[in-house]
Amino acid sequence: MLWLALNVRLPSLEELREQIEALGAWAPLAFIGLYAVVALTPIPVTIMAVTAGLLFGLGLGTLLSMIGVVLGCFGAYWLARALGRDTVLKVLGSHARMIEDRLEGGGFYAVCTLRLVPGIPYWPVNYGSGALGIRAREYLLATAISALPGQVSLIAIGSFLATPDVLHGAAVVLSWIVVLVLTILSYRRWRAASVTSEPADGPSDT
Repeated sequence: MLWLALNVRLPSLEELREQIEALGAWAPLAFIGLYAVVALTPIPVTIMAVTAGLLFGLGLGTLLSMIGVVLGCFGAYWLARALGRDTVLKVLGSHARMIEDRLEGGGFYAVCTLRLVPGIPYWPVNYGSGALGIRAREYLLATAISALPGQVSLIAIGSFLATPDVLHGAAVVLSWIVVLVLTILSYRRWRAASVTSEPADGPSDT
């Protein structure tokens, strides 16, 4: 997967759009499959989400993107479970320390926060969650919920590029506001849970 990320060039938005449109009625299923594969790798999912908006519009684009990204993320989670902690942490490279610090002993809110924070790729969170023992149900629920605002914000950009009107422009602005608000709320909730779980400082009984 690292080799693919470094050596395989993704097509441009326009090229990807032309290729998927050429599939006709199979385009939605092909898009979901391609999105799931991309989400399994270190390749950023941004281009896929923006393409969804360009091709399918805000509504259908969101549905197809969410199916694809959740399938890919969940597949990466189980692959990490199979590979084991030590192997995955080596593969994560420079991301390993950050992912370990934030996901070790974490759960729903830890995954949500890392999903929502702009700039953190999906793939370290996917593999780190599987390797560090995040429960599957918590991971799946956190991924489905927290990926949605970010996906919509990118899909809205694609739909705005395809149809640059006031409605689609408002969708871009509102979706990014939601991402920012949810990031702050999730981070606060996660920090509160972390403080509560820490042992109180005090003199030892021994």
